[in-house]
Amino acid sequence: MIKVEDFGIKIVGVGNLNVGGSGKTPLVTALASKYDDVAIILRGYGRNSKGLYVVKDKTTILEDVFISGDEAMIYAQKLKSAIVIVSEDRRKAIFKAKEMGAKIIFLDDAYSKHFIKKLDIVIKVESKNNRCLPAGPYRERLWSDKDVLVLKDGKDFKRVVKLKNETQKMSLVTAIARAERLDKFLPDVVTKNYFPDHHSFKKEELEEILERDKSDSLLVTYKDFVKIESFGVPLSLLDLDMEASDEVFRVIKSY
Repeated sequence: MIKVEDFGIKIVGVGNLNVGGSGKTPLVTALASKYDDVAIILRGYGRNSKGLYVVKDKTTILEDVFISGDEAMIYAQKLKSAIVIVSEDRRKAIFKAKEMGAKIIFLDDAYSKHFIKKLDIVIKVESKNNRCLPAGPYRERLWSDKDVLVLKDGKDFKRVVKLKNETQKMSLVTAIARAERLDKFLPDVVTKNYFPDHHSFKKEELEEILERDKSDSLLVTYKDFVKIESFGVPLSLLDLDMEASDEVFRVIKSY
C-alpha cells in the first residue's frame, strides 16, 4: 500500500496513460491560465540539465530552453504570471513552489506519482492495442480504487488552432510525438519533415530544408518554436491551444 503525502496545497496532475503525445501541455496551459498564484511543475524531458531549476518566477524567465526543456519554456512564455519549475524530484519542486508563494500547483505528466495527494486528470487516447509496455502503448492502467477525471477530446476540451506569420510556401518541421495529429489542422505545405520527440534542432538542418524546398518559411508548433526561434530562420507558427469545458473547472474548484 502506497502512503499518500498531503503537501498542504491544492495539486492537480494532468497526464495520460499511453506513451507519446496527447495534448498535456496545451491542456495544462489552458487550465493554469485561469488561476492566480499558480505553479507548473514538470520533469523537463529533453533538457540539457539535471536537478531543480526555477525556469520562471511570477514575472521573469530565468533560464534558457536548453536548461528548461521545450515544454517548460512553452509554459514560461505563455503563462505570464505563473511559476515554472523543472525537477526530477517532484517532492522538492512542490516545496519550492510553496516557498515561492504558489497556492495551486499543476503537475505535468504525474499520474504515476501515486504518493502525492492530488486531483488526477487523465487525457483519454484511443488505441487499437490496449496492452501495456513492452507489448503495447500503455505505461500503466488506471487504479480501480483511485478517483480520476478522464477527459475526452471534443467532449471535455476542444483544440483551437491559430496560424501565425503564414507565407505562400511553407515546409512543416516538427519534433512532437505522434506528429500525424497535426494533419487535420495543416494548411497546404511543401513537405512534412518529422523529427524524434524533443529533438534538438541544428540551424544547418533547417536551412537545408528551406533550400531544398525553396520555401518561404518553416511551419512549426510552439514546442518547436521555443527551440529554434533564436536561429534567425523564417518561421510560421501553428499555435495549438485548448479550451476546457466548465465542468472541468467545476471539478477542480470542488477539489
